[in-house]
Amino acid sequence: MPFALLVALVLLLGACSGQRQKPVRALYYWSTTFVNDSLKRQFYKAHNVQRLYIRYFDVVKKNGQEPLPNATITFNDSVPQGIEVVPTVFITNDCMRQPPQFAKQLWQRIRQMNETHGVKNVKEIQIDCDWSKQTQDIYFQFLRQLHQLVAKEGIKLSATIRLHQLGMQAPPVDKGTLMLYNTGDFRQLAYQKPILDPDVVRRYIGPLRSYSLPLNTAYPLFRVRALFRNGKFVGLIHTKDEYPVLPTDTIAVRETTLADLQSVQRLINEQHPEAHNEIILYDISNRNLTKYSSSTYEKIYNP
Repeated sequence: MPFALLVALVLLLGACSGQRQKPVRALYYWSTTFVNDSLKRQFYKAHNVQRLYIRYFDVVKKNGQEPLPNATITFNDSVPQGIEVVPTVFITNDCMRQPPQFAKQLWQRIRQMNETHGVKNVKEIQIDCDWSKQTQDIYFQFLRQLHQLVAKEGIKLSATIRLHQLGMQAPPVDKGTLMLYNTGDFRQLAYQKPILDPDVVRRYIGPLRSYSLPLNTAYPLFRVRALFRNGKFVGLIHTKDEYPVLPTDTIAVRETTLADLQSVQRLINEQHPEAHNEIILYDISNRNLTKYSSSTYEKIYNP
């Protein structure tokens, strides 16, 4: 082989081996009303968003009854063409305190909503549940039942993984989403970083290198408003009239800084860079989509 050709081949192989896969860009849609307005369409296009995780409904248990759907999303617009939709369901931990009987019903409801709203070519569904050691066995039983149902149609099952769950057994699903938000306690008035605290993340990610599931990552865009009365936590304010606010009350606004978000991304790159093969931002409200400049979103999507 001519020397020049050999050198060119070596350089090409070196470049290829050092080339990192571009992350899949995704967003969570967590509202109860689906709207595909111009601002969202502009964001999808500008940042090449490839996947939308749309919360279809919650599953909750009220007054000792059987688990039931709640807060089902209403589709005011069609889902955007060319973007993969991942139907997502949030299940409260209380639903997992007795053997689950609703995997089939949940899957049928997702399929019906897909058909009704023209959501086609679904390749994955996701379950979000803050399970604990006490509910792990029942939750995993539910996931196995659901996985068996969706696998028959060639669909993958994913589940969210919170930081405190990294040290527990991985759920029986195809992949996990590492939730890098809500890492702290919103009930402490003096605590400034309940949404995302790099110090907390650092303490929990030891098991990440050897975690047995393929992972992607989810990062926060949102802010919260917490109401305190006489220094004591009252609740998170979601709507204007949710709580009466007294003149002596304190409303603490909590929001993740870009510096903290990028600090956590560096931690993940050090421990498990493959988890950045897909990056999901939470969530897709118009306020969140205008929080940063376009160039900053590009940096977040390319840590």
